[in-house]
Amino acid sequence: MATGYSHLNVRKVVQQGSLSVHVADQLEKLIIQGEIAVGEKLPTENSLCDSFGVSRTVIREAITHLKSLGLVETRRGVGTTVLRSTTIEARPANRINPTTVEDILHVLELRLTLEPAAAELAALRHDDEDRRVLQVRHEAFIKAQEEKSQARVEDFDFHLAIAKATQNPFFAQCYEQLSQSVIPRAKLLSIEINPVTSERYLERVRQEHTYILEAILMRDAEAARETMFQHLNRARNMYAKYRTQ
Repeated sequence: MATGYSHLNVRKVVQQGSLSVHVADQLEKLIIQGEIAVGEKLPTENSLCDSFGVSRTVIREAITHLKSLGLVETRRGVGTTVLRSTTIEARPANRINPTTVEDILHVLELRLTLEPAAAELAALRHDDEDRRVLQVRHEAFIKAQEEKSQARVEDFDFHLAIAKATQNPFFAQCYEQLSQSVIPRAKLLSIEINPVTSERYLERVRQEHTYILEAILMRDAEAARETMFQHLNRARNMYAKYRTQ
């Protein structure tokens, strides 16, 4: 079990770029190659932090990525367990119109230049009212997701609340002008959406939102930027795969 992996054959993460991506890539390789077997637990967060030489935020982001690939699951009081040795990525749809895919990728490219900075500023500048609104918007997303909604409005409102928490009105104005079409699922037709895989996809979004919110409320600017970047970058990478279908 986890205690058996104190000697994981991994490298300290020192590369440029996203640290969590480098951690996730190494763990994914260990799982796929069977070095951490199906049914076994990953080492604890503290142990992984020591092994990779990174923060808890980086490890949590890496685990979120492994979950999005269907490789692991995390249960309270149990830890993170390997489910399978092959990836099964959660996607909102089986196929998407090629023109729609390009529109989604263009918007995500724009968001990747704006929203990590907005999350960083929100972590540094938010006030008590911003905290209240951010928590309310996050809870609304969770409620919508649990009711099997696509949570498009709630998703938009959460990101808009972050833009407003920057205390820079131009972030909010920019986001409002983009409108709800900034949320990729808003561009999908009902017939394109796969209810089963979409549910798993929204569960991943919910968890990513949780990490973003926690970083902002803790005033951890670096973690807020990183978690927002990973949230949007995972979406961009996933939607880019529809180009090849």
